[in-house]
Formats: sequence, structure tokens, C-alpha cells
Amino acid sequence: MSIIIKPIITEKATLGSELHNRYTFLVHPKSNKVEIKKAVEAAYGVTVEKVHTMNYGPERKMRYTKTGIQKGKTNATKKAIVHVAEGEAIDFYSNL
Repeated sequence: MSIIIKPIITEKATLGSELHNRYTFLVHPKSNKVEIKKAVEAAYGVTVEKVHTMNYGPERKMRYTKTGIQKGKTNATKKAIVHVAEGEAIDFYSNL
């Protein structure tokens, strides 16, 4: 089971990383804060001070088609905001 799925690079997440040393990741829904901290420290070689997590439920959608109403939903996701120690940084663009 891979803990970190991918980093989230949006305007809000980039602003947080530039101003406050906070980096946002999409993580496995069943992972906890300790596992996330260890995974980020191992993957990027930084010291993690705090981890905040957010659980997002699935989005339910409905479509009207010729065959009738089609109902469905997306998967539930979990985001983690990781506070890195002062003076350290994570460079997402170095290994492209």
C-alpha cells in the first residue's frame, strides 16, 4: 500500500507552500498521520512538524440518458497538509 498517491499542485496549495512551508498531498484513505509523516520524510528527506488531514466523501452524480436515469459516484479521497520545518523545502519539479 502506497501512502502518498500524488502531490496536489493548485493555486491555493502553491501559495501555502511558498508562504508557510505547507505542502498538500493526496494520500491513501486509510492512512493515519504517523504513517503520512514517515512516508513524506522518507520520500523527500525533510523534517515534518505537523500533519493535518481532511476526508472528502464521494460526489454523487446523476445522468439522464435514453435508457433511463444513470446514478453513480466517485471514490472517497483523503488530503494531507504537511508542515515542513523552517528552512527546508520540497521541490516537486526536480524529477520531471
